[in-house]
Amino acid sequence: MQINVVSVFSGGGGIDLGFRQAGYNICFSSDFWSPACDTLKNNHISSIVKCCDIRDLEYEKELSMINMTLDDADVLAGGPPCPAYSKSRFYLTQKKRALKDENSFTLLEFFRALKEVRPKVFFFENVFGFVYKPHQEAFDLLIEKSEELNYELTYKVINAANYGVPQIRERFICVGVRKDFGEKFVFPEETHISPEKQKGSSKKLWITCGDIMNDLDIELPEDNDNAAGSKHHDLLKLIPPGENYLYFTAERGYPNPIFKWRSRYWSFLLKLSPDKPSWTIQASFSNNMGPFHWKNRFLRISEIKRIQTFSDAYEFSGNFREQWRQIGNAVPPLLVEQIANAIKQQYFLQ
Repeated sequence: MQINVVSVFSGGGGIDLGFRQAGYNICFSSDFWSPACDTLKNNHISSIVKCCDIRDLEYEKELSMINMTLDDADVLAGGPPCPAYSKSRFYLTQKKRALKDENSFTLLEFFRALKEVRPKVFFFENVFGFVYKPHQEAFDLLIEKSEELNYELTYKVINAANYGVPQIRERFICVGVRKDFGEKFVFPEETHISPEKQKGSSKKLWITCGDIMNDLDIELPEDNDNAAGSKHHDLLKLIPPGENYLYFTAERGYPNPIFKWRSRYWSFLLKLSPDKPSWTIQASFSNNMGPFHWKNRFLRISEIKRIQTFSDAYEFSGNFREQWRQIGNAVPPLLVEQIANAIKQQYFLQ
């Protein structure tokens, strides 16, 4: 049975790839950024890749290009760009949040797609800050529009590490089911657990960075003009794996404190541990914001691909920073695959 997915805000293809790995047919993908569109095309993710402003999309017309109608679309999937709902926005007080942000149209465009396509099921992803009280207006809009369009919602904040992703990455995931099509969605059971909670559990332990990166760890000459940690490169060398700048605070017992407690963003001089999952890979590459490798260097594209569960064979287009942005913005395909499999089992294989 072919299950067709229409994807919006497709980026570098994390959601699309996850659905494809679960056996779905990605019939349409779209993004406004050419490096991401090139990635989708070069990896043959979908039948059509449309590179344009989402406000210009005409879904019926696009599907007609591959001899499909709106009725053929089973699933709508996408994650509207999330800066307005992110944790970092709390620190950028000059910028507006949620629906007051200049890019709030992206959320409204997801609902336009939902209204026009009328899929049986939709998959919606955003940062976990989407459910924070300051963003209540946007969250309420999701509930309101879904009810208006006759969809039953199931949503939760998911830690990707609990589904076998080697990364502590929390994301808001919502699955809507058209009420005339099926019952409320049930999320799949978590498969992994942190070592602290493992006692008495049958779940597997979290996947660590060492588990998935050790074979990539080759020595390269250090670039002193662009060293990890920037002007704090020497401090980075002193931080134990799994720690960040807080190591140098009085609260952590450092004899001659260098930084004040919680005076910097959490990823400042953040160093991975080979014995733990990674922290969230962010979209922006920085000289002093981690996570950095435990050997005091920048992570490589091949490494963050694995942290995000992209295969080694999946190729990203663009320069280093453009590739990093695509990977950092993506939803881990392994996480999406498990949710997509649950959707298939509950609605399309009965």
